[in-house]
Amino acid sequence: MKLDILVFGAHPDDAELGAGATIAKEIANGKKVGIIDLTRGELGTRGSAEIRDEEASKSAKILGISVRENLRFADGFFVNNREHQLDIIKKIRKYRPEIVLCNAIDDRHIDHGKGSKLVSDACFLSGLMKINTEINGISQDSWRPKTVYHYIQWKNIEPDFVVDVTGFIDVKVKAIMAYKSQFFNSSSEAPETPISSQNFLDSVTYRARDLGRLINVEYAEGFTAERFVAVSSLADLI
Repeated sequence: MKLDILVFGAHPDDAELGAGATIAKEIANGKKVGIIDLTRGELGTRGSAEIRDEEASKSAKILGISVRENLRFADGFFVNNREHQLDIIKKIRKYRPEIVLCNAIDDRHIDHGKGSKLVSDACFLSGLMKINTEINGISQDSWRPKTVYHYIQWKNIEPDFVVDVTGFIDVKVKAIMAYKSQFFNSSSEAPETPISSQNFLDSVTYRARDLGRLINVEYAEGFTAERFVAVSSLADLI
């Protein structure tokens, strides 16, 4: 299956938090989108890996993505090395996306920056013909995505561009709330974490509203780019 967009997240829920509304909008526009989680989030204070598996599946159905996989790297301890790069290269060559979205380049959680660099490096290496990979005994052709973009997470990094996601913020919030073990729940007796507060949940919407305000729309999501953002015409800008 060829995908238009492949989204990577160090943990289940990263993709939804960083780019959930953009994912929903692209799918509504007919694009095929997939998500690959690097870890199962097994070191998370709340819930468990098994619970996160179930929550990720529910969220995927809400977003309507074409495929979701988990590479089961070690939460907190995966590294940017040949073994991990090859695992990601196999997925890139399997799904041949034009666009890859991945974690913020710098963030509060150490896995986000590590995951960002790991995926970016794998995207480049995936285009090298002399790196041989195979799935189920079948050799894969090289493939390099046209672009790699990084969504914004905990830190308020200034975006290189923003996407108008007006009309899709409710889908994003619903997909996020599929992770009931992780986010605000007044009846939960689980330990508090930086992302389990009402304030954090509210920030998902008010950050999107503020970015939207800056481009004169209702809601927007921001991304950073590894190269110049190009347009074919001034009319492409909104």
